[in-house]
Amino acid sequence: MAAKDKTTGMKSAYELALERMEKQGIERPREETFSDEAREQIAEARRKAEASLAELEILHKDRLKTLYDPAKRQEEEEEYLRDRRRIEDQRERKVEELRGKA
Repeated sequence: MAAKDKTTGMKSAYELALERMEKQGIERPREETFSDEAREQIAEARRKAEASLAELEILHKDRLKTLYDPAKRQEEEEEYLRDRRRIEDQRERKVEELRGKA
């Protein structure tokens, strides 16, 4: 179908967006090719992080139910956000590490 599109002059929205980017002087996105193993490792790292984030959120909401003092609630909220950022940063570092190996 792609060959047919090229012969009739039809372009996908993606191709049109890439052309607009190039006209504006923006580089095309990298087209990385990863092995199936590398893709699975990256997906696994993301799944683990998402599970940790879900667990953290559940525990956070549970703790908030028992806190009535505004200062304690604020402290809990700040701790939750710190932990969330830490998990997200670890996830991104792991994914970048795996991309570097591929």
